[in-house]
Amino acid sequence: MLSKNQIKLISSLQKKKYRDSHQLFVAEGDKLVMDLLQTNIKVAYLVHTPDWKNAPTTEHLNQIENRVETDEKLMKKVSSLKTPSPVLAVFRIPTGDIDENTIKNSLSILLDDVQDPGNLGTIIRIADWFGIKNIFCSKNTVDVYNPKVIQASMGAIARVKVTYTSLTDLISTYHSKDFPVYGTFLEGETIYKCELQSKGFIVMGNEGQGISEEVGQLVSNKLFIPNFPTDQETSESLNVSVATAIICSEFRRGEF
Repeated sequence: MLSKNQIKLISSLQKKKYRDSHQLFVAEGDKLVMDLLQTNIKVAYLVHTPDWKNAPTTEHLNQIENRVETDEKLMKKVSSLKTPSPVLAVFRIPTGDIDENTIKNSLSILLDDVQDPGNLGTIIRIADWFGIKNIFCSKNTVDVYNPKVIQASMGAIARVKVTYTSLTDLISTYHSKDFPVYGTFLEGETIYKCELQSKGFIVMGNEGQGISEEVGQLVSNKLFIPNFPTDQETSESLNVSVATAIICSEFRRGEF
């Protein structure tokens, strides 16, 4: 059974300051936990009820530091879900250096103050789908280890490296004539007519404010996703994760 200290620890991880201090995050749900268990991310605690169907298949995984079987009542105490799953895992936040060579020769996504956890999780999943290995977030972007981000990423968090940094410093370090910085703007060039390169930065802005002026001044290639038909009134804007998917798809389309 879960001890009082374990319940206190796992419950505290709903808050960023405790995730930072303990360097731990929580994932819930059978598929998500099983996907993450197949990666190299270390598991501090694997907590499950007696009826969790995948318990026997995890016996061979040696990176699990503590395995705890508990009941549904205690699972509800530590779960952030309205309907708790029969399994929850506490993972150690992975560390690792940035591969500068990979950045210089591939596409990376830059997120300028994205606030919604669901959007960040979805963008991580989109990056994984389109083979983008690095996402760089401004320091005011929502925490990647927020439980809602982890749930929305659907395991992609294990394959996409997310780094928090100064976007202006990052762009200034890598931007050159052969390394473009793309961003979405209403006055940009229609994306379907652009010649897109296979390397560079793709900047996506805040849900309400878009790309900040400071970062926008460093964007070398302004893109625009047009509505259809162009002379008809439509929604004011696209959701940032939807826009990211469209843009990433266009970048990859040219590689086929």
